[in-house]
Amino acid sequence: MTEKDFNQWLISHKDAFNLKSFDTKPPANEHWEEQFKSENMQKLGERLGQLQSLLHASKSRGLLLILQGMDTAGKDGAIRRVFSHVSPLGVRAEAFGAPTELELQHDFLWRVHQKTPSLGEIVVFNRSHYEDVLVTRVKGWISKEVCTRRYAHIRAFEELLHDQGIKVIKCFLNISNEEQKRRLKERMDDPHKQWKLQPSDFEDRKLWDQFGHAYQDAIKETSTAEAPWYIIPADSKHYRDLFLTQLLIHTLEQMQLKIPKPKFDLSKVTLV
Repeated sequence: MTEKDFNQWLISHKDAFNLKSFDTKPPANEHWEEQFKSENMQKLGERLGQLQSLLHASKSRGLLLILQGMDTAGKDGAIRRVFSHVSPLGVRAEAFGAPTELELQHDFLWRVHQKTPSLGEIVVFNRSHYEDVLVTRVKGWISKEVCTRRYAHIRAFEELLHDQGIKVIKCFLNISNEEQKRRLKERMDDPHKQWKLQPSDFEDRKLWDQFGHAYQDAIKETSTAEAPWYIIPADSKHYRDLFLTQLLIHTLEQMQLKIPKPKFDLSKVTLV
């Protein structure tokens, strides 16, 4: 597999960051359609499956993938397709909706910490603790001061996970306003997809710019060496899935995982 340079999509909190400067469409110079061919995607999926098995066997590290994005950005579809060749025994997806009454009685990270990966496990967050500095900020449910403190809490939380052997990568699935409108219209017109729609999809669409500013600040304030943010062009579902698959393979390969040694001396075993 040709090694992809992910640096152009990686965000440093020290740099000036403008979300609007990132394209929502695939780069024209990558010739990614050839890479996406079904046989190649199958090979990439099988490689990801091998690495996941190695992670599960070694139990020395864990991986947390956080997916965020505007409504219809494709978090569900990406999870379904990217992990199609991976054993479900070693992967877990967690979705975070509105907090329950019990969860509201605790700090905002309480419900999230319980869902993080154990060693040997991959966990995917479909939305996450970042909703508590996005929706809450845009809707005016928290003050600017509370939001700033939460950025610091998030950085410390993700540093803790890193120190415990959990690799954290965060991906913003970047779609355009026009693409979201097209996908919402597609759902409205398809009886088999209408169930996915919620009133908030249309209410939040009116707040597109406000959510964009909230995402920009959250990404800038929380993208660190221990838990980086990547901005993924997501107008193309195929490119989105290819990018995520390659990023996960790259991340797992960088862990330099090793097969554990047998727990007993196999030379003393007689197979009858």
